[in-house]
Amino acid sequence: MSSAILILSGPSGAGKSTIIQNAKNQIGDFYFSISTTTRSPRDGEVDGVDYYFTDKEHFEEDIKNGEFLEYAKVHGNYYGTSLKPVHKALDEGKLVIFDIDVQGHRLAREGITEPITSIFITPPTLQELKKRLLNRKSDDIEIINRRLKNAKDEIQAIEEYDYLIINDDIDIATKAFISIAKASRFKYSNKRLDSFRQSWLEK
Repeated sequence: MSSAILILSGPSGAGKSTIIQNAKNQIGDFYFSISTTTRSPRDGEVDGVDYYFTDKEHFEEDIKNGEFLEYAKVHGNYYGTSLKPVHKALDEGKLVIFDIDVQGHRLAREGITEPITSIFITPPTLQELKKRLLNRKSDDIEIINRRLKNAKDEIQAIEEYDYLIINDDIDIATKAFISIAKASRFKYSNKRLDSFRQSWLEK
């Protein structure tokens, strides 16, 4: 199958990670984009699984070379989405999956030349999202309120996405995701279309 880029956005608690986990054996070989950071690994964190860990010198060199889709400095450490592993995965024919916010989606549309398919995933209502966040019992109320505020802001951008998955039933949402992920591999860049057209005419 052809390589492709699939961007997922949506509020924390929408079920994106669960959907990917449920679908992983049905969407072909894929690479899930993870962040690169200059901070030290915490106990249990694995390089290439949780983050790509690097030093400040190499990170700043990659910034100069335009190797980051986006990056930020937080508490003295850099965090960013490196394009190096993305390009490597695409060269290997993999489906590259990003889980990024609305701003990251916009940056990807501007900064990545390969075709992009995007999905906004959300619970059916704001109240349902609040219920799920409270039931997780992993965040205090201040963080939950911040997540809800962000969700209200991001829902305004759903028309920027190719598809909307309303995760009211995880099995139905997973099936929709699988269909879109498979279809994304049939989206061709202009460069590949030109190459095919030339080949088609010559044979």
